[in-house]
Amino acid sequence: MTEMICITCPMGCHLKIEKLSESELSVTGNRCARGENYAREELLSPKRVVTATCRARRKAGSAAVAPSAGASAVGSAAPAEGGAYPPRRIPLRTKGAFPKERIPELLGEIYALELELPVERGQVCIADALGTGVDVIVTRTM
Repeated sequence: MTEMICITCPMGCHLKIEKLSESELSVTGNRCARGENYAREELLSPKRVVTATCRARRKAGSAAVAPSAGASAVGSAAPAEGGAYPPRRIPLRTKGAFPKERIPELLGEIYALELELPVERGQVCIADALGTGVDVIVTRTM
């Protein structure tokens, strides 16, 4: 028997799950149907939303200028208007829940990715990641 706390609503039901067969579960302790669905998915095919970052590449033709001796070494180019250095990493996330057992494989793809600036929030950077039907999107306009 497995025990877990349901996180789908604020009630936090204490679930007790007994595996009857390879694909059948008996769930008790839930006060709503969401608790049973949560237990089934978490034990039979767990999924997670994945967040990560990828490298940013400056647009072709833009001049790279090293910061002056007194400047911060945060970026590798001169600061833009307003004194900010261009970003080095772009934040990404999966658009939906991704199979937990394939997350390391997805992270390898994301870390090898290099996107050219500018990027827009919601822009798809990896469509149908690893054939799962889940897209990887940019989470911030830069």
